[in-house]
This record gives sequence, C-alpha cells and structure tokens, in this order.
Amino acid sequence: MPLSPVFFFTKYTRAGASSRYRTYQYLQFLQLSGCPVVVHPLFDDSYLEQKYESGTVPLVDVLKALTRRVFRILDLQRQAVVVIEYELLPWFPAVFERFLMWRGCKVMVDYDDALFHQYDTHPKWLVRKLLGGKIASVMRLANTVMVGNQYLASYAKAAGAKRVELVPTVIDLSRYPTLSIAKDSGEFVIGWIGSPSTAKYLQSIAPALAELCKATNVKVRLVGSGYIDLPSVSVETVAWKDDTEVDEIRRFDVGIMPLPDEPWTRGKCGFKLIQYMACGLPVVASPVGVNAEIVSDDVNGFLATTTHEWVQALLRLKDDRALRQRMGQEGRKRIEEKYCLQVTAQKWVSLIEELHKPNQPLTGQS
Repeated sequence: MPLSPVFFFTKYTRAGASSRYRTYQYLQFLQLSGCPVVVHPLFDDSYLEQKYESGTVPLVDVLKALTRRVFRILDLQRQAVVVIEYELLPWFPAVFERFLMWRGCKVMVDYDDALFHQYDTHPKWLVRKLLGGKIASVMRLANTVMVGNQYLASYAKAAGAKRVELVPTVIDLSRYPTLSIAKDSGEFVIGWIGSPSTAKYLQSIAPALAELCKATNVKVRLVGSGYIDLPSVSVETVAWKDDTEVDEIRRFDVGIMPLPDEPWTRGKCGFKLIQYMACGLPVVASPVGVNAEIVSDDVNGFLATTTHEWVQALLRLKDDRALRQRMGQEGRKRIEEKYCLQVTAQKWVSLIEELHKPNQPLTGQS
C-alpha cells in the first residue's frame, strides 16, 4: 500500500539556508524510498529578498504568510505525518502544534538554532512570560525532536522530549567533488560566507583583521555579508548565489567563523566551517558551541579567542602553504566521515519513515 504524504512546514523556500540544508536537500532520498512529500514554506523568496535588501518586510506580507499557513494547517487530514522546522507560527503560542496532536498527527520538529533563546532571553518581560517556554512545549508535544548539535539536544532532553535525535547540518559531497590545492598566487585571502544577519560577528575580530591587512597582499573576502564597516581592513564583498557559492569558497586560502560566546551562538551548527573544510580549506574559528567539536585545534584548523590568537593563527597559515594544504586535507577527511549528506541521509529518511508506523514505540535518545 502506498505511503501517505509527509507534510513539511519549513520556514523558507530553498532560498533560506536553514530550510535548504535541513529539509530540501534530503527530499530526493525520501521520494526515492517511495514516500511522497508536500512542502509548505512559511515565507516565500520575496520575503528574504526584502529582508536582506532593506532589513524589513511589509507587515501585510507577513500577515498574508501567517494566514496562508493557518489555512494549510487546518486543511491537514487526521493522523498526517508532519515535519516542522522550528515552529508553526513564530511569536505565537503553541496552539497549532497542540491542534496537530489533538488530530492524531505524527509530528517531528527540527532545530539547527537555539530558537528558544529568541523567547526566553528576550528583553521584554511579557515575551519571556508568554513565550519563554513555548519551544520546550513544542518539543514535549512532538513524537521526535531532531537537532543539529548537542547543545540543542541537551535542551530538548531537559524539556522532556519523548525522543531526541542528533543529525548535524551537512553538505552534499557531490557539490564538493575534489580537494582544493593551496594556491600560491601571492595574495592571501581570508574568507567568510554567510548572510547579513551573521556578518555582525565579524566585528569581534576587526582589530585582528586590520592588523593582518597591514601586511602586503592580504585581503578579506566576504560572500553574502552585504555592506559591513571594518575599518582599516581590505574588504571585498561578493553577492551570495546558490550556484556559485562553492566556487567562491574555493577562492579563499582560509575560512573563518568568529562567534561571541552567548546562549544564541552556542546553538549554532558550524555550517560555515563544514563548507570551508569540504573545499579542503584550513579554518580558524571561535571555540563556541559545536565549533570546538568540528575543529581539531592544530589539526584541521585553529581555535582562537583573543585578538592575539586570531592574528597568530592566520599569520601561521599565511606563511606556510604546506600547513594550509595539510590542514585542508584533514578537514576534508572530517567532512567525509561525519558532515555530509552521504553519511546522514539514511538516518534522516529512517526517522521520518518511522512516523508512518502505527503505534511505533518511541524509545531511546541519541
């Protein structure tokens, strides 16, 4: 008998990185297993375009998106299999998640960010009071909670989730087919990739980058950052595009991921590092959250906290082409072993297929 569809309630279309890597890149594997899928993104492409270009989205567009989602939730059949990215409606109590459980739906929720801190550390006490425990409630209601790192897993277990499964955010090796060879062009390129919302973290290492740029032939190349003011830093900004991001990363000599040590950043999944290392690049990162698991210090990159540590790590890589090559090879090996679609796809598919099984006992946590 054919399987009923799995309904995915993602936050974005493929244009949003979290949705693209946590959901869309896996759908082919679920479909190959004979399971049909229906995807309902909350926000369309124009939402992200407006957000990144102007920083705001017209309220009427947001309300239309929320209304559309409510109707799609209400239209679901009883006992449907549902996968939710984060939450059904942001900044709204978990009413609709409870509705799905009342309807007998099998629900998995997925997190690659510490979304709960958006509410429980909010500066306004009313938000903390009304929504501070929302994500914990959603996790308790769900049949399965899938998370991208141990920080999120610990929160889910403490919240009382029935089942917690760790699936890191990964890349598709077929898009990163060969190792990068450390180039010797005479110009040392310190690279970063991300979005305007995370580019602010570069400010924490601005003094280190400025000191490095005092040397000749050092450049900082930022992909997807938008405009950012980094005084005394030789910066080149490049627009992010899905079909060119790998090529842009390959133009780096080293990939960086600075982060402040804060509750929100401890929930990050280190995806920038995974992309750099998949391209065979050495990395330098702040030892925050999962970064300290992905990076083995002095093996596939360096962990740095102070300005002095950032400068010294980047200078070592600048002055030693063989070190860049060796660390890049170690990083690529790490990705092939743990952080690629070819390793995680079967587990991801199996978790969703289990939701189809009637009265499936939910045992064990990982």
